[in-house]
Amino acid sequence: MFIFELLKAILLGVVEGITEWLPISSTGHMILVEEFINLDASEAFMEMFRVVIQLGAILAVILLYFNKLNPFSPSKTKQEKKDTMSIWFKVVVGVIPAGILGFLFDDWMNDHLYNYLTVALMLIIYGVMFILIENRNKGQESKITTFKDLTYKTALLIGLFQVLSLIPGTSRSGATILGAIILGSSRYVAAEYSFFLSIPIMFGASALKLVKFGFDFTGTEIGILLTGMIVAFAVSLIAIKFLMGYIKNNDFRAFGWYRIVLGILVIGYFILT
Repeated sequence: MFIFELLKAILLGVVEGITEWLPISSTGHMILVEEFINLDASEAFMEMFRVVIQLGAILAVILLYFNKLNPFSPSKTKQEKKDTMSIWFKVVVGVIPAGILGFLFDDWMNDHLYNYLTVALMLIIYGVMFILIENRNKGQESKITTFKDLTYKTALLIGLFQVLSLIPGTSRSGATILGAIILGSSRYVAAEYSFFLSIPIMFGASALKLVKFGFDFTGTEIGILLTGMIVAFAVSLIAIKFLMGYIKNNDFRAFGWYRIVLGILVIGYFILT
């Protein structure tokens, strides 16, 4: 039976690794997948697992962008180190809104918003938004093409968009990328800034969930959690590279249509069942 639980954790890790970075909602997909694949674990463990598994995905960002995010690299000039610190300051500014509201309303959202209807509606609403925004911006040049162009005011505004991702089905990367594009950012900077914002947010969210769950794990629970995180890490490496390559020549409308179709299918499935 333990082997079957590990296989389930592997599948959930694959889902997390793909959906954490594509703007299609990782938490939403995890909730939906759990309708068909249930781990033999308590609801308290699953509530913690859905968040802490994302640490594996975050480690992929740290690995891929370690040099860019490392202000102490001996290979960087004094100006480059200063620019790197500037990125981190903008990340801190951007995570403040979601960090505060996430801490205050975490329990309420778990009790009231973690359901298929919320996920489906958010999938559809933000899918439509992606299509509309991309159609509006077609042919327009972005004002923010590097992190030097990203002001602290804009970083904070993007952080306010990230607050929307606290609602399951919205997508943390989707909300921040959409907000950044609306505010004039290029898709490339929007995606990278979204990745960087995820580092403190997900470490903080994971710490909060671990404290609430406690550290009294069974051997099976440790195996399931570590397996999911390791798989999420490996798959995230592929997903991030895919997304950054994809947006060099494509916009986000395909993800918008995917969200709409999936949201409609989810509503139809739950109505029929």
